[in-house]
Amino acid sequence: MPAKNAIKPYLADGYYHIYNRGVEKRTIFLDPQDYSVFLHIIKNCLSPPPKPELIHTNTSKRINLYGQVDMLCFVLMPNHFHFFVHQRGKQDIEHFMRSIVTRYVSYFNRKHQRQGHLFQGRYKAILVESEPYFLHVTRYIHRNPASIITGELQDYPYSSYPYYLGHKQTDWIQTGMLLSYFTHVDNIRFVPMNSYRDFVENNDLETPKDLILDE
Repeated sequence: MPAKNAIKPYLADGYYHIYNRGVEKRTIFLDPQDYSVFLHIIKNCLSPPPKPELIHTNTSKRINLYGQVDMLCFVLMPNHFHFFVHQRGKQDIEHFMRSIVTRYVSYFNRKHQRQGHLFQGRYKAILVESEPYFLHVTRYIHRNPASIITGELQDYPYSSYPYYLGHKQTDWIQTGMLLSYFTHVDNIRFVPMNSYRDFVENNDLETPKDLILDE
């Protein structure tokens, strides 16, 4: 079972479901550029750092957490987001979240000519400790857009789900660990499905009640 909002203390080698929403449930992504900028900020933070000779002065102080924080899956919704991440050290998630939120809020306020807080307080973090729950977190995250789209989940552009289906590729989303559950016979007790897509899109599969959040 997860430890609700277990943000203190963080555990080294811990897996966390992280989420936050706009203050007063306001929209935090107003147009495609906002989504794109937020994803670009995450990509810069989690991708392999560029060679020293290619680093520009204005980017040299940006935090890079490649090898310290692994992004397992994500979804960006109009007024909130979900991440499922793995951290190596005890404070890596704090550094990651502080960096991306600070940069995005600065961009958003400047672009949309506003001031003040964008997010509803500090992000929430749930420590994920059991294997079945580990998988259901990813299913919950990837099914999030179902409430706002009329097409298929794989077509939602602001989710890691297309990467799990092999439609897109990148080096900052780590799909291997989760997909391995669907290739090893020993894991059938956790995932009685033929594929990750079956697992996510099976409407008859019940979502654990404590995973359903007020978003």
